[in-house]
Amino acid sequence: MSRVANNPISIPKGVEVTIADGIVTAKGKNGLLSRTVPAELGVDLEGGTLSIRYNKNDQRQNALAGTTRANLANMIVGVSNGFERKLSLVGVGYRAQAKGDVLSLSLGFSHPVEFKVPAGVVVETPSQTDIVVKGADRQVVGQVAADIRAFRAPEPYKGKGVRYADEVIIRKEAKKK
Repeated sequence: MSRVANNPISIPKGVEVTIADGIVTAKGKNGLLSRTVPAELGVDLEGGTLSIRYNKNDQRQNALAGTTRANLANMIVGVSNGFERKLSLVGVGYRAQAKGDVLSLSLGFSHPVEFKVPAGVVVETPSQTDIVVKGADRQVVGQVAADIRAFRAPEPYKGKGVRYADEVIIRKEAKKK
């Protein structure tokens, strides 16, 4: 039995949810998101709550139900509040600048790194060393942040690189003579 799937999802005001042919669609102030529900599961919309129907004796359905419930909850939070990931650049001369849908990064390479931001995601640079990735889809926001971080992941000796704002880099001791 999935404990996650047993919890109903409350739908906040300003969010409209529709279910049609196994596709759940949520519409809110941050846009429109839809997700396909696996065929062996059912979704019920009753009085401002969304609940998952599944066979509690089937192990596969248990796993799918918990994952589906979490994805639907993230979808509803995304269209109402949105998600954001903050990144910071640590290193001499490391800079970021957002120009429309292109993020230009200066990360110590011989050339600037140009990153094209996908649709549905907004990238802001409040300062030259801070990057904020915002969007309605949690998975896409996290993937864009991971892609930006992958250009120059933090190294363990000086801690230079692109890191998440809340990330702690475990530093190594330098080689001794």
